[in-house]
Amino acid sequence: MRITDRHGGVSAEPYHGRNLGGLCGDDPEAVAANRATTAAEFGLERVVFMRQVHSADVRHVTEPFGDDPPPLDGVCTDVPGLGLAALCADCAPVLLADPVAGLVGAAHSGRVGTVLGVVPALVEEMVRRGADPARMTALIGPMACGSCYEVPAALRAEVAAVLPEAWSITRDDTPALDLRAAINSQLGKAGVREVTHDTRCTIETEDLFSHRRDGRTGRFAGYVWLEP
Repeated sequence: MRITDRHGGVSAEPYHGRNLGGLCGDDPEAVAANRATTAAEFGLERVVFMRQVHSADVRHVTEPFGDDPPPLDGVCTDVPGLGLAALCADCAPVLLADPVAGLVGAAHSGRVGTVLGVVPALVEEMVRRGADPARMTALIGPMACGSCYEVPAALRAEVAAVLPEAWSITRDDTPALDLRAAINSQLGKAGVREVTHDTRCTIETEDLFSHRRDGRTGRFAGYVWLEP
């Protein structure tokens, strides 16, 4: 399981660095070069990227989708050496693995996807294919933290009605959402006991892309794969 940052790529401003997102306006050749460099650094020849749409749709994959990926926010695989990537710039990359079953998964879990339950859906799909939540390890990657993710009070109430753990306030005592707490709770309820965190806040961390901080910007990614 690895999390990238914005360093080491070839994208120009405002995507400067290692932008891995193909639908945010960057030069496609720069994105392709950044993806190739990252895959080579991780020893991967093939990587699955999704067309992320803030859904709870997940799929088992055995090869990359190519230039026209379907709308998905979670993928899992049992193919060694096939990388799975979740692109983010304030949403959470959530990476899962059951090495005994030989299954790994990656999810893009933003506000909408978290409320819809993309992470529990990914766990369920992996269990359907032989994984055991009690054996799984999970990594919740960087995201907008509960002290920075300011939202209208009505939206906070709407989300908290489904996910009480998400209720939060900013450092200025304004309404906010803590999606990390919500996702952590979802994993626990799904039976995943071993959860680690990359607790960096994307809004506060200049090394990471943040849509809320910068507006037009790139995407970092969480990668997971089975060793051949």
